[in-house]
Amino acid sequence: MKSKTKYTEKPCFTWSPNHLKIKSVVIIALSWLSAQTPIQAQEAQAVKYAKPSWYFGVAGGANFNFYRGSTNQLNAAFTPPATFHDGDGVGLFIAPLLEYRPADSRWGVMLQAGYDSRKGSFDQVLTDCDCPADLSTDLSYITVEPSVRFAPFKSNFYLYGGPRLAFNLDKSFEYQLGINPAFPDQEASPALPGDFSDIEKTILSMQIGAGYDIPLSSDSNKTQFVLSPFVSFQPYFGQNPRSTETWNNTTIRAGVALKFGQGQNIQEATDMVKDREVDFTVNSPSNVQGEKRMTEVFPLRNYVFFNEGSTEIPNRYVSLTKDQVKDFKEDQLETFAPKNLSDRSKRQMTVYYNVLNILGDRMQKNPSATITLVGSSNNGNTDGLAMAESVKTYLVNVFAINATRITTKGQDKPNIPSEQPGGTLELVLLREGDRRVSIESNSSDLLMEFQSGPDAPLKPVQIVALQEAPVDSYVTFNNKGAGEALSSWSLQIADEQGKVKSFGPYTEEEVKIPGKSILGSRPEGDYKVKMIGQTKSGKIIEKEIPVHVTLWTPAKMEDGMRYSIIYEFNTSKAITMYEKYLTEVVTPKIPVGATVLIKGHTDIIGEEVYNQGLSLARANDAKNIIANALAKTGRNDVKFEVSGFGENENNSPFENKTPEERFYNRTVIIDIIPAVK
Repeated sequence: MKSKTKYTEKPCFTWSPNHLKIKSVVIIALSWLSAQTPIQAQEAQAVKYAKPSWYFGVAGGANFNFYRGSTNQLNAAFTPPATFHDGDGVGLFIAPLLEYRPADSRWGVMLQAGYDSRKGSFDQVLTDCDCPADLSTDLSYITVEPSVRFAPFKSNFYLYGGPRLAFNLDKSFEYQLGINPAFPDQEASPALPGDFSDIEKTILSMQIGAGYDIPLSSDSNKTQFVLSPFVSFQPYFGQNPRSTETWNNTTIRAGVALKFGQGQNIQEATDMVKDREVDFTVNSPSNVQGEKRMTEVFPLRNYVFFNEGSTEIPNRYVSLTKDQVKDFKEDQLETFAPKNLSDRSKRQMTVYYNVLNILGDRMQKNPSATITLVGSSNNGNTDGLAMAESVKTYLVNVFAINATRITTKGQDKPNIPSEQPGGTLELVLLREGDRRVSIESNSSDLLMEFQSGPDAPLKPVQIVALQEAPVDSYVTFNNKGAGEALSSWSLQIADEQGKVKSFGPYTEEEVKIPGKSILGSRPEGDYKVKMIGQTKSGKIIEKEIPVHVTLWTPAKMEDGMRYSIIYEFNTSKAITMYEKYLTEVVTPKIPVGATVLIKGHTDIIGEEVYNQGLSLARANDAKNIIANALAKTGRNDVKFEVSGFGENENNSPFENKTPEERFYNRTVIIDIIPAVK
């Protein structure tokens, strides 16, 4: 069988002059790089170099190509009588490479870009004449392959993976019809060269692989060489060479990479740390008696949180009997403290865990007040309704509230949910906060000033508590230069008997620790403070300073006021009702010449660094509202001190074990300290 189609002669792909040049350059480069290893080894043996972070080099290997699917019409001018299905072949891969991988990390990135041959051949027998038909292709590409590198064991073994972007370079083929075995004397038809039509100019696919780094140089060489055998798998996804038919390609690549990088002189690195030595100082204030008795206006959220899997009121909330109701007083809640409550901010959480009793007492005193209880549960409306009915049953049975004054309903999400659509992080904690009964009312006797609507908080409770030690009473540890010289540092503080307390690790240069955390119940004491830092090269440095610490103690009777406002999850902008509260309730209470301490906090949900910024933004938001209100009345006599503590649990108002505590930690605390007379 002879084809009548004419072709321009084109030799099949072997080695062109350009390919010979590439091969020669590679051989010379590899030889030169290999020769450098013994030369480098002759340098001074006393010098040690760290492993490089940046590597440059060349990778080469063989592509084992496996073609599947089918192809028949090779181009517009030629369609052979055979349809070709399975094929395979071996092609060359060679590319320069760039790699970045910090010596102390499992992670890194790689980039290879070079020549990528997808050579293959197909054999097919024509059924009508029993003639063999042969098709070979010299498909090749310029490939760009960025990858993420991961060493799971921090060893020389690594995995990598990433996209492959290929640009077609060669699309030639060669077709030949063989001799019918029944006619052995017949001459074979000449090979017919050509170019495939409908070739995709750009292919986007992927690869995964593994490799092993074999060091060729010792740590006495500044230029260090690494030989890395590797293997990768490039599946057929996205690897259809043509925009027609079903032809696709899977490739297994095996090869080796030769890389080199410049290591940093370890001694020089050590000297650099020495040049940047940290300046460690401790400032322990004298703390003359100065704490003031505080009258605190404590906000009361209109939520009752329920445990997962239960519609009963949790036992952390204080439950009264009918006989105890007559003795219940909102301003004397210590009598009805919850069980197993930690000492931390005990008075405030005693208030909150009496929220149902406070509500029942207020409804008794205001017989026209009505409420709606909205149970929210991701298990469905029925579950939420059962939670709401539990609260109603308690108020009706214990406080004898008429059932007609209480409406209940269920829904799957609260009106202001913590869990947002698409969120994936810390969902367990967020969902704990969304499983709750909200207390809604339009009765002003039950609600906070200026509040209305379904999400209005209940009227605050006024309590008397001792002011916490102000920030300027804390012991300040300043480690100047630590940000550049150290990866982290910690403190060991030993008293006169050698008893040691540890703090840290820290990464910031300044740390403040309350004197009570160091002294405990002691009024004062002498200590030895040891700073232990780790340099970025792994070296340990220590500095020790003696210090006298005095506990900050309260004044006799001078009064101050404390207010709190609560922010919604992941927001730093006060809602409108709190803006009005700060402007019209809090600001008028600030006496002339007072100092206003504003402290922002967050819960533990989210990243620590992000929460630090969020808490400071909240504190500044509250400060700006108060400052603007003062300015409108012509006042500039007030001093502000603004701090953001983030999620720091040493300074947070509450712990973070329950949703109640986490909701109250999303707060700004405002202390109004009168001027000393």
